[in-house]
Amino acid sequence: MSDDSCCPLIELRQYTLQPGERDVLIDLFDREFVETQEATGMCLVGQFRDVERPDRFVWIRGFPDMPARATSLQAFYGGSVWAAHREAANATMIDSDDVLLLRPARAKSAFAQNDSARESADARERPASRIVATICHFATPIDAAFARFFEAEIEPALSAAGAQPLAQFVTESSENTFPRLPVRTGENVFVSFARFADEAALAAFDARLASSPRWNEHLQPALAGRLKAAPERLVLAPTARSRLR
Repeated sequence: MSDDSCCPLIELRQYTLQPGERDVLIDLFDREFVETQEATGMCLVGQFRDVERPDRFVWIRGFPDMPARATSLQAFYGGSVWAAHREAANATMIDSDDVLLLRPARAKSAFAQNDSARESADARERPASRIVATICHFATPIDAAFARFFEAEIEPALSAAGAQPLAQFVTESSENTFPRLPVRTGENVFVSFARFADEAALAAFDARLASSPRWNEHLQPALAGRLKAAPERLVLAPTARSRLR
């Protein structure tokens, strides 16, 4: 990884929450679980509301490698902060096991290192930006040829339509080094992240792609022909303290 990249290993975590409990968890999370996780060596990349699913909380954290992941998770989940707040956090959740363990798809496709100051614990103003995660499912492990195809063909088309590409990842197939927290297994995914200034910018992007002959007649069919199912799209609104925004 290059010096200006963040996180050679990430978890994309999607939590299904009890109805009406998302803001309760976000308030607790942003207040108690950001700096305290980073103190163990993790990187809190971002926390989000799923715009299209009101009871879904999505967040991303990163690690240097699998052994460091095990050490950091043991330190946090065996520590006093989680012990003090786990009952309140768990009470908001229906399911917290929808977790993809990912590594960069190619050199320099991780998130850029973000050294900007995070908003303070009492921050309440939500960014207008939207982060879109697109999850592509394959029948077999993703090869270098697809990563090159995405870089050479798909990413330029998305950029031309108004997206700001951020990062691309593929499944990390190593054995889970902290089995207390399950991750999804037996899957082969390619996950791309892009930023939009606001919902209007995302809507304009969708309209441009929908009216693009090259996208509709060439690129989209070429992409769809490689996948075993239609891509999933997560439209994510950063929380007040999300570093990725």
